[in-house]
Amino acid sequence: MRFNAFFPTRDIGTDPAKIRDWAQAAEDLGYAYIEVPDHVFGATARNGWTPRYNEKDPFHETFVTLGFLAAVTTRIRLSSGVLIAPQRQTGVIAKQAAEADLLSGGRLRLGIGVGWNHVEYESLNMDWKTRGARQAEQVEVLRLLWSEDLVSFSGRFHNLNEVSIVPPPVQRPIPIWFGGLSDAAVTRAARLGDGWMPIIEPDAQAEEKLGVLREQLRSFGRDPAKFGIEGWLRVHDANPQHWAAAADGWRRLGADMVMLYPMYRIPRFDDQIETLRRFRDVASG
Repeated sequence: MRFNAFFPTRDIGTDPAKIRDWAQAAEDLGYAYIEVPDHVFGATARNGWTPRYNEKDPFHETFVTLGFLAAVTTRIRLSSGVLIAPQRQTGVIAKQAAEADLLSGGRLRLGIGVGWNHVEYESLNMDWKTRGARQAEQVEVLRLLWSEDLVSFSGRFHNLNEVSIVPPPVQRPIPIWFGGLSDAAVTRAARLGDGWMPIIEPDAQAEEKLGVLREQLRSFGRDPAKFGIEGWLRVHDANPQHWAAAADGWRRLGADMVMLYPMYRIPRFDDQIETLRRFRDVASG
């Protein structure tokens, strides 16, 4: 089982040298991926709704950051974790991802989700209610744009007439992994994804979800052994024993990768590097 590094977007700050040093530390420590989270807007609480991240939480822009990381690393793979695809134009996602894949030498994975922040959708003038259906069609369009030299497509949300992405990505197509825990998200992952990256404890519920996922993969004529699983370990305190237990739980469930996803703040740069070291050491067993 491999380990992935969550880019500490809220705490890394704005010094490019520190972003470089953090990324190179993750690479030197043997991490498989760096995953860059995504939010365009912060939002205030309103009408009984409280956002998980608010208007004061900084988020580096996903694709620009991935391009920078491509330039300062050589081996570690790069991923969005996760990009809220339905609130973006699909062609722009295809173009940005193709460029990041090209500049990284084919090291990109696109992690996508539908999100939880309806305010962000509204602020971007995108429809919150159709996000799942739009995401499913986006995946089909993205793969066409990355794989074919000229694309025509007519669907519910997209109408393309002989268009292309030039230059194309190295990977044709770029792998697409799904986040999300809902039944609909699991079904879309099984039908369309290259992997699944849920935020869930490795407990009985996770085992049940994985059973459903693998059954659905088979129903779509797909081989579960060729489908990737990454467990996100959402933690609220720096407890290495908890990290190790969660990693072991995902190992027992057959995960290919795990990623520590701290919800607590890590304001000191040295502690961000130390977190990478400690998680690698305790999760390695």
